[in-house]
Amino acid sequence: MMDVIPFDPRRFKTAAASYLVGRPVYPPRLFRRIVELCGLDRSHRAMDLGCGPGQIAIALAPYVGRVVAVDPEPEMLKIAAGEAERAGREIEFVQASSYDLGPRFGTFRLVAMGRSFHWMDRAETLRRLDAMIEPEGAVAFLHDDHPTVPDNAWFATFQEIVARHAADDVAKRVRAGRAGHESVLLDSPFRRLERITVFERSSIPVDALVLRLRSMSSVARSRVGDRAEDLAAEVREAITPFARDGLLSEVIAASALIASREGP
Repeated sequence: MMDVIPFDPRRFKTAAASYLVGRPVYPPRLFRRIVELCGLDRSHRAMDLGCGPGQIAIALAPYVGRVVAVDPEPEMLKIAAGEAERAGREIEFVQASSYDLGPRFGTFRLVAMGRSFHWMDRAETLRRLDAMIEPEGAVAFLHDDHPTVPDNAWFATFQEIVARHAADDVAKRVRAGRAGHESVLLDSPFRRLERITVFERSSIPVDALVLRLRSMSSVARSRVGDRAEDLAAEVREAITPFARDGLLSEVIAASALIASREGP
């Protein structure tokens, strides 16, 4: 079974514009717990690897002395830089990928990734990060999920539609068929694992799910082409019965898997 997805630096080109609004936001409470658990302060540097529109980089910036945000997609970096400027955060943005990691980036107390590690050669990325992360440092993998609660009754329908339209996406099949991140981490230098999770409820308009579709590379316009509008209409029709006054209730379980080296 293939484990490494072939690298495509422009995979998210057409998805970039919808990513910031379409994807669930990691809550501030999660970052406070990450900072506490990793012992971050203003003397430390942090990296947001595969930064996308910069949500993690911007959230970490108040807690550390310097944040470096890395992504191969120039459209993502353009959006991220604009968001950082609006937030008043000074962040260094670098167009690069995990395949470019090396000494030129310097050392870090924390390297964080959100929804990006599964696109990488995971074992090779961890090998490179081992040379870049301080002895007491860590890697944090942020993730969001939909717990099985009544608020999320619509989610299975949404997933089914996405899966059907993305059935021919080779990268999605590779991701679904390989071992979880924990398996790779347990065979790496960062084998001391701890997970933290926070739950938040919000209301979102049905059309927010259309933007979420467009932020997913497996069903982005660059892949589905003329089917994009039909897909959006199908989602609206299928999900609207779950809404009240055009709004859906959504409960997100936002988590961070913290991976560090074992102590002496």
